[in-house]
Amino acid sequence: MASERITLTVPGPHGDREVGLSSPNRVLWPELGITKHELAEYVVAVSGAFLAHNGDRPVSLERFPEAVGGESFFSKNPPKGAPDFVESQTVTYNSGRRHPQLVLTEPAAIVWAVQMNTIVFHPWASKVPDTDQPIELRIDLDPQPGTGVEQAVPAARALREVLQEAGLEPWVKTSGNRGLHVFCPIVPEWEFLEVRHAVIAAGRELERRMPDEVTTAWWKEERGERVFVDFNQANRDRTMAGAYSPRALPHAPVSAPVSWDELDDLDPRAFTVRTIPERLAQGDPWAGIQERPGRIDTLLQWWERDVEDGLGELPFPPDFPKMPGEPPRVQPSKKVAENWDDDGNRVAD
Repeated sequence: MASERITLTVPGPHGDREVGLSSPNRVLWPELGITKHELAEYVVAVSGAFLAHNGDRPVSLERFPEAVGGESFFSKNPPKGAPDFVESQTVTYNSGRRHPQLVLTEPAAIVWAVQMNTIVFHPWASKVPDTDQPIELRIDLDPQPGTGVEQAVPAARALREVLQEAGLEPWVKTSGNRGLHVFCPIVPEWEFLEVRHAVIAAGRELERRMPDEVTTAWWKEERGERVFVDFNQANRDRTMAGAYSPRALPHAPVSAPVSWDELDDLDPRAFTVRTIPERLAQGDPWAGIQERPGRIDTLLQWWERDVEDGLGELPFPPDFPKMPGEPPRVQPSKKVAENWDDDGNRVAD
């Protein structure tokens, strides 16, 4: 009978650590037969690049007690009994509440997260100890129904031009699904709301250049068959799957950094838990991403220009408190029927 628990020896900056792994033969990706043990071996193999892009940040763990396709839940706070090499940092959430959140700083901590049935890792855009100011501007290009990565690629290339015109250097990765993530390292001088405004400004400029292919419309009924610039992923405590994080899809994909040249023949399905270690052995396309952080001054100037032209704040996620200048949180198709005035106030029926 296979062992119900094994111990892995995990090298790290403080020497080897012994990390227990229960149910190592439990299959997480049934179509491929990838087990919990294989996932643990994967995170060890990619731990250097993984920590370079996701480490020393607040992180949310998306945990699957059974397998992909089953129920899942998110963990943010360090659980009781977590080993001392699993660190945490007190962060402020959008509600104003403060609480410790998990921070991964060494390979053993990633293996521990796998032991806790984590498949997807969602890091913040900021690093400890200053978690209130992002070190990167992130833009999620999300293909809507009827579109796919084939439409996301030209949008990403055009977005690269927009961001370079604003003085930033963009880097790109697959989302692990159909979309693309474009990141720009920035100096940590702005808080999340300001970075969000910079993302909106970039998204609006991209939309002007590709109005039939790209949209910043928050409401799905207005997006059509276009690529959505998900500006709300720039909010505090809003995250994307981190670089080299697995995704909970049947073919075990990974959110994979790629070079801009690779977009020409991009097949996101080629980047999986089983293929990424060999790819990384040839080098990390995101190596050195934080060496030359840029500034968002130009994008914020574009934001102010758009505000003066009548383009103001865009909707926030429904679980956020009502924000200054935010339009009403009601679908456009329901706005007239529900009697909302031009200032976003509901009037009597």
